[in-house]
Amino acid sequence: MVGIRSFGAYIPMFRLPLGVVSGGSRKAAAAGGAGEKAVANFDEDAVTMAVAAGRDCLEGIDREKVDALVFASTTYPYKEKQGAAVVAKALDLRRDVRTADFGGSIRAGTTAFRFALDSVLAGTAENVLVVAADCRMAAPRSALERNFGDAAAALLVAREGVVAEVVDVHSHADEIIDVWRTDHDTFVRSWEERFVVQHGYRDNVVEAVQRILAKTKLGPKDFDRVVLYAPDARSHAGVARSLGFDSAAQVVDPLFGRVGNAGAAFAPLLLALALESALPGANILWVNYGDGADAFVLRVTDAIGGARGRRAVSWHLERRAELADYDKYLRFRHLQPSEFDPRGGVGVSATVHYRDRNEDISFHGHRCRRCGTLQFPFQRVCYTCYARDEFDEVRLSDLKGRVMSYTFDFFAGSPDPPLIVTTVETEGGCRIYLQMTDANPKEVRLDLPVEFTFRKIHEYGGTPNYFWKCTPVR
Repeated sequence: MVGIRSFGAYIPMFRLPLGVVSGGSRKAAAAGGAGEKAVANFDEDAVTMAVAAGRDCLEGIDREKVDALVFASTTYPYKEKQGAAVVAKALDLRRDVRTADFGGSIRAGTTAFRFALDSVLAGTAENVLVVAADCRMAAPRSALERNFGDAAAALLVAREGVVAEVVDVHSHADEIIDVWRTDHDTFVRSWEERFVVQHGYRDNVVEAVQRILAKTKLGPKDFDRVVLYAPDARSHAGVARSLGFDSAAQVVDPLFGRVGNAGAAFAPLLLALALESALPGANILWVNYGDGADAFVLRVTDAIGGARGRRAVSWHLERRAELADYDKYLRFRHLQPSEFDPRGGVGVSATVHYRDRNEDISFHGHRCRRCGTLQFPFQRVCYTCYARDEFDEVRLSDLKGRVMSYTFDFFAGSPDPPLIVTTVETEGGCRIYLQMTDANPKEVRLDLPVEFTFRKIHEYGGTPNYFWKCTPVR
């Protein structure tokens, strides 16, 4: 049996009211109940969100067992440098893990999933982690901007411990210019809406569903849950209705007005939502679109109960904070003139990055073999027992901590001042100097429980520099 062994998700904490996107006031948006979209914080991007979803998916699973990691995104910050390798390093996977990037289409999430599935079926890998994340930008106040949201999802494909078996698959390609972005485009571009929906989305999704129903000899009423990609809520409802699915009883909420279309991560995110509440024996139809379509029939197994308890989608939907205003959102995306230019400077020192990557990306500390003292950053001499070069590297990102001291810096050039700087003591007594993120200064206090999250520290030279930050435990 081959299928999904585990799943995880990540949705940024901030939500932007859609009424504000349209030019309305916050008060009007709240009164009108126009909905909202999930937006990444200024220190988040596709890589940081993929790491967060991957950590959620691997909760309780030995990371040494992961043989390969594939990363799907249309908004990976580098044009030439592998994103999967960055994610694998931050997740502290084996050095001999195989990695690959998938992009170029919002169907990249299921394309990567199909690659993982084939690898496990062929016996070249036992466990393949698929992570998909996107942080797409549309022109300010456009219709696309209202529908786009930022999020990530992760699926672990395996042969053993499967919670959802893959029963059958259909894929086809289609050449159409409907939604695109070139190397020179800051924003996603789209052709006329009716053409995009009718000849791109609707034709391909309907064909994919009809073909996989024919292959499996199943009908619309044989499915307990139906997960459909869609460019917008109206198109989603129309296709679901035309295919004969019961929107209320079968079709999974596409989260428009709560999260939005998360690009390559959108379909995997909705599947994770479906798996959260799926019962053993349930049939799931999972369909994704983008330059063609992918359709999967999944059957939930008795092992589904063991995959519950992780944060996945519902926890993140509940953890939300309204972004103060639209101007701040524009600052987060560098769409407003500012005295702080992230393209300036020489950027990350490759030499320092190479030397410190176990500390900075994998977030490793040292544990003294003689007395057990945990410390960060790496030292040659233990400050407790003075043993020299007798350390083992240990992963710190799984630990919890508490704030020992803090300060607010209003002059650090942050797009969301003040910058909160802390000293945190982890479980085991290791003290680390860290920035805090996703926090209101009013909630910061001594002994505040925190956990760790992978984020951007800055973007000097136009390239992101990643490290770990702390965030309040919620």
